[in-house]
Amino acid sequence: MDLRKLKTLIDLVSESNISELEIAEADGKVRIVKTPSHHSTSVAPVPAAAPATAAPTAAEAEPLDSAPAPSTGNVVKSPMVGTFYRSATPGSDPFVQIGSVVKVGEPVCIIEAMKIMNEIETDAAGTIKEILCENGQAVEFGQPLFIIE
Repeated sequence: MDLRKLKTLIDLVSESNISELEIAEADGKVRIVKTPSHHSTSVAPVPAAAPATAAPTAAEAEPLDSAPAPSTGNVVKSPMVGTFYRSATPGSDPFVQIGSVVKVGEPVCIIEAMKIMNEIETDAAGTIKEILCENGQAVEFGQPLFIIE
């Protein structure tokens, strides 16, 4: 399922009175559950072979608070849980390095999630000040990846 479509569904569930939504498509199922005590939304993939009554464990979709907030610049955060890669293929040049000038919408890294390579694009133009993750490192939802000035 497309990341933008998934984010739109999460936003719709968050803003509505719906407490749970399950979508089945050709490439799998997704269940979105709103937990009333935290006022947040959880997302968990559902295995295609699972019966409709199966209740998978849902991971909380909340940003990590353990990472220190940068003092200046725009922060590019991970939109999902996965593995961080600085380049499109092993051995190729990274998308960006410290000092690289980026434009809005330019890819800066890839996050592999569920065997799908997702290009992560900037939402701000500027110069890469810091790269906060190592190549091949596991990242969490909301984890800062880059700082752009």
